[in-house]
Amino acid sequence: MTEKFHRWHSPNTNTDLEMLVFGDRGYPVIVFPTTKGRYYQNKDFGLIESVKWFVDNGLVKIYCPDTIDDRSWYNKNIHPADRAKTYAGYDRMLVNELIPWAMHETGVGKVAVAGCSFGGYHAANFAFKHPEKVRHLFTMGGAFNIKMFTDGYYDDNIFYNNPVDFLPGNNYHDLWQMNIILGTSEYDICKGYNIQLSSILKQKNIKHWLDIRPFANHDWPIWREMFPHYLSTIK
Repeated sequence: MTEKFHRWHSPNTNTDLEMLVFGDRGYPVIVFPTTKGRYYQNKDFGLIESVKWFVDNGLVKIYCPDTIDDRSWYNKNIHPADRAKTYAGYDRMLVNELIPWAMHETGVGKVAVAGCSFGGYHAANFAFKHPEKVRHLFTMGGAFNIKMFTDGYYDDNIFYNNPVDFLPGNNYHDLWQMNIILGTSEYDICKGYNIQLSSILKQKNIKHWLDIRPFANHDWPIWREMFPHYLSTIK
């Protein structure tokens, strides 16, 4: 499995970002790390190894970027409004830097986004905000309500980066064309978030799969089972 390291200065986040890319061709899959995780986390915890077959056979090309969790939602040293503004810059980075990069390298017009735990938030938030750029959404143990990080403060940046708030009123046609899988498990601490998001999608008649696996916790072993299964649905 080929692996390449990239580092670049992002004007949208005003910081240097790092990323690992696995494979040399195939459908582009952006995989976000969990809470405050780095670009190498999904490799270190075996998530990338779990889908080695798809990479080696040229079916997918996987991009694992940094997040800026410690500068945005998890930064208790700044006002919640500034946390949200900082995260809005990360969203612009995805739209203007990373997604065009992945599309250009693979020649594909839409991407897949995925992530475990808080990485599932990043994936779902981007997919539902920009459905014209996303064909597949795979979350594993995701949490989707950002209000726990805003200390009761609320503004437009928070609204438009909180999927359970903005999704009910989002009527982009591409939402109904997306392949959506919400993976959770019987003892997942985030199972309730997945049930809530599934309910919103049901109310909008958006086809999706709420995959609740039995006898499993909020942890990497079940996510390593889920991810290859989910990638097999990419067509």
